[in-house]
Amino acid sequence: MKVKKSTYVIMLFTCLGVIAACKKSTDVSGSPVTPTPGSDVLNLPATPFDYTTEVLPAYLVNIKALSPDFDNTPSTNPITNTGATLGRVLFYDKALSLNNTTACASCHLQAKAFSDGLSFSKGFDGQFTPRNSMSIINLRHYAQKKMFWDMRAADIETQVLLPIQNHIEMGITDLHSLETKLAQLSYYPSLFKDAFGTTDVTSDRISKALSQFVRSIASFNSRYDDGMGNNFANFTASENNGKTLFMSRCTECHGGLLSNTAAAFNAFINVSVPSQNITMGPGVANNGLEFPFVDKGIGAVTNNPALDGGFKIPMLRNIELTAPYMHDGRFATLEAVLDFYSDNVKTTPNLGVQIPVGGFKFTAQEKTDIVAFLKTLTDRSVTTDVKYSNPFK
Repeated sequence: MKVKKSTYVIMLFTCLGVIAACKKSTDVSGSPVTPTPGSDVLNLPATPFDYTTEVLPAYLVNIKALSPDFDNTPSTNPITNTGATLGRVLFYDKALSLNNTTACASCHLQAKAFSDGLSFSKGFDGQFTPRNSMSIINLRHYAQKKMFWDMRAADIETQVLLPIQNHIEMGITDLHSLETKLAQLSYYPSLFKDAFGTTDVTSDRISKALSQFVRSIASFNSRYDDGMGNNFANFTASENNGKTLFMSRCTECHGGLLSNTAAAFNAFINVSVPSQNITMGPGVANNGLEFPFVDKGIGAVTNNPALDGGFKIPMLRNIELTAPYMHDGRFATLEAVLDFYSDNVKTTPNLGVQIPVGGFKFTAQEKTDIVAFLKTLTDRSVTTDVKYSNPFK
């Protein structure tokens, strides 16, 4: 559709102050884009993408049928194509930050499997977050539901609003002001109406739409998934040996390779702390990363010293793409992670029983094989799928 030159001039002067505040980013292909709040810059299909149909490998179809914990989608917020479309726009819109410089996608880049490649993420005013940005792939299949490294958010619906309100990340101090701001942007009324029946912009709807989009981001197209259908005939000898080592040494924490309730490669086990005679709870571990504790993690949230140094056990799918690793991004490579678990585990009072004191003592070849296996969990299709990409052009 052609637009008169005079219209462009009016739009330019109307949005000049906002444009000055916006910084350029890149889309998944690396092309520069400048999402400008208040202007019609969206590139959405006439018919929404399909976010509701979940394509799973055969072995996971069976698991889903048998396990009620496989999907954490609440009955009050089912995924819809229009809801996830709205969520996609919100996810990439820098208008959700105080100064229009930062979007959810700023710290969750599609090309990096929705992590950001940094030890600590940069917020809206240049400050850095205290923890590494976790990948958000397959969160729909995290039975424990709790989000963040310290699991302080009860579910995805709670989690998606907290970075927006964080004083470092996006800087919005009042959700009502965000509602007013978004309601004034030309592209939102129809999107909210399509998703929820009216044009009303509310924080509850923002939460639900973002959660729908996040839950739709699925990754089950790896060589490991293929191998589950052919007895891993597609694996090299090194990858198969790495798989055997991983199954015997690592799955007590990183469950899901074989179990029915952890098909997304998240942890679904109780991590015992023998010195405290307690369990940290499902999906939590103290892995001996440091002592004394610099970051107390779940211990700080719960005010329980027995949980100091405990963190959510991260998903391993696409781990090849989500460096650096650990809650503080201290390890740049998978090889460095294996070196740590092999020889540099710290003795702490809260160390999980699954990790031997002093580490696993892997040989050099065993480290190589485990890394080779971990790379079979990579699914690059999720990094290019257009329905998860930046809609601002």
